[in-house]
Amino acid sequence: MVGAAPLTSVVGDPLAVARPLSWLLVISFLATGVLAAHTDARERARQLGALTWGVFGLFWLVLVPHFVLVQKSIVEGIGSIAAVPLSLYVGYLLWNGRDSLFTLSKAIGYMGLLYLPFTYLPLLESNPLRKWMIEVVAAQTGTLLSLIGVEPELVRGTSVLSEVPSSDYSYLSTFYFPGNERPITYTIIVACTGVGSISILAGAILAVEAPLGRKARALAVSVPVIYGLNLVRNVFIATMFGQQRMQWFVGTITGLFGTADEQMVSYYIADRLLAQFGSVIALVGITWLVVKVLPEILSLVDDVAYLVTGTEYDLREELTAERD
Repeated sequence: MVGAAPLTSVVGDPLAVARPLSWLLVISFLATGVLAAHTDARERARQLGALTWGVFGLFWLVLVPHFVLVQKSIVEGIGSIAAVPLSLYVGYLLWNGRDSLFTLSKAIGYMGLLYLPFTYLPLLESNPLRKWMIEVVAAQTGTLLSLIGVEPELVRGTSVLSEVPSSDYSYLSTFYFPGNERPITYTIIVACTGVGSISILAGAILAVEAPLGRKARALAVSVPVIYGLNLVRNVFIATMFGQQRMQWFVGTITGLFGTADEQMVSYYIADRLLAQFGSVIALVGITWLVVKVLPEILSLVDDVAYLVTGTEYDLREELTAERD
């Protein structure tokens, strides 16, 4: 959202460090997966993987100020803080022989390979892929809004905003709601396209060892559902924010998110609280749908569960036992 520039000047620009570092990490994670597939290169894969996970922890540490101070996102803020020690822990476990983490390393590489072209292409001054995705999602969101009787004007952000934080805001992707205390603008950016969630699940699907046919079916089950739910999410936020339908606990919300702008209360409740937490729950539910088609993905779930709880799981064996 607009208004992030002053905070960025205080904490620096974490994205200027994180974006080029992200490409290095993707290459390193994928290289770890390739080396791990060859028995005679397994030790080199272990060394590279442990180092890469350590750098991954640094990557998330760099992004903490961006998510906490600039984006003011509780979900992303907590996630980025937790990712620092978890990444270091994965590197430690991999170094000490937990070879199942090679699959998780490869999955992270695939996730980045799918996501980064939409966010950062260093050889292009402007990213046509990102522009196309954002404008398509904005147009479809506008169509759905009109179906429920909400009809803001869809404009280029540069035509209505006094400051433009990134190139995303220059696309035909800003919904303009006149009236209220002052006009409200809601801009579709990369984070609103669903490409992040799609990349997470698709990366996991591609990384596990399974027949290509079942991987394709898993993608066919998950990607359209994620995309459709994301459009519903955009419609929900645009309606609640644009029409100021969630002006609840104004003093508490403005204090929690550090803003004096009371019109932002509906946005913070709809997006930063309800939609972001809901997206996490939805992703868990969609993963369960994928498990029905691709039970091999449970090996990744086992590792993540072990990292969080310290307890070994074999969910695939338990699922098989339940079916029997």
